[in-house]
Amino acid sequence: MKNGKNFSVLLNYLTSRWLGFALVGVFAGCLAVVLVLYRLPAEPVAYALLLAVSISSLVLAVDYGKYRQRYNVLLRLQTQVNLGVENLPRPTDLVEREYQRLLNLVWSEHQSSLAEREKIQSDLVEYYTLWAHQVKVPIAAMRLLLQTEDAGSLGPELEAELFRIERYADMVLQYLRVESPSSDFVFRHCSLDSIVRQAVRKYAKVFIRRGIALDYQELDCTVLTDEKWLGFVIEQLLDNALKYTSQGNISIYLDREEETLVIQDTGIGIASEDLPRVFDRGYTGSTGRVDRRSTGIGLYLCKRVLDKLSHTIEVESILGVGTKVKLGLNREEVWAE
Repeated sequence: MKNGKNFSVLLNYLTSRWLGFALVGVFAGCLAVVLVLYRLPAEPVAYALLLAVSISSLVLAVDYGKYRQRYNVLLRLQTQVNLGVENLPRPTDLVEREYQRLLNLVWSEHQSSLAEREKIQSDLVEYYTLWAHQVKVPIAAMRLLLQTEDAGSLGPELEAELFRIERYADMVLQYLRVESPSSDFVFRHCSLDSIVRQAVRKYAKVFIRRGIALDYQELDCTVLTDEKWLGFVIEQLLDNALKYTSQGNISIYLDREEETLVIQDTGIGIASEDLPRVFDRGYTGSTGRVDRRSTGIGLYLCKRVLDKLSHTIEVESILGVGTKVKLGLNREEVWAE
């Protein structure tokens, strides 16, 4: 492979110098014609040619060495994370100097555009973070009113919709945080049972209101993870399971053979052609046509968070039968016997 690359560089060098070689050929032809016409002795001419070839070969070797050195510098710059134009090799002629000047102008424009875009993105994140926190104030106020005032028969429905609004506000915050390079991940050994039970308690009223049974098996293990972020993932998976399950049950258990946490439902399922893309941002597939409230963000966020936690997620589903989500937590975790 290396020899092939060296040959490719040499061939490119010879191709780039074709005009010089062509001129040498023309001059050699002219010399041969002169020799024939004037019938000059061959021996001194041969010595002169040998000397010319030796000097030309030396010059050619030095020139090829410089060419190869510049080529290696450019290759090394391509592998650097923070690529800049200040480390480019010095130009050897006027045209190359102008090319580098043009490249500098393009680079400066790119940096200015990048800084402006980052500022816009930063302002946008700041605005939506502020909005998400502000919208929680009226949410809390409405929840308090529902608890103190007589809402009549609409009380449970209003509370359910309020819970949904609160979930969407939380999702905005988590989306902004997980996309930020400074996400606040804190790893420690946590009780998996405690994390899952907390998420289940949050959705207890939804289980009761929808008449969905919960088959929960105690999760006697500890995992090395971020408790808050893993809890968010489990809440999102429970939300999806409840959203697409109209009857039956939701099961949460440990698969000891595969060392995975399983959340399984008896809902509408996912079409086989949609399974490869369920983690794509904004992709809703056939379920998006059934439930128009589907945003295609939930599973995308779960995958992003789990990647940062060094956990895995796998989805198995049969349309009309149900869905099984497997969380692979056995990376740095300690499973209890």
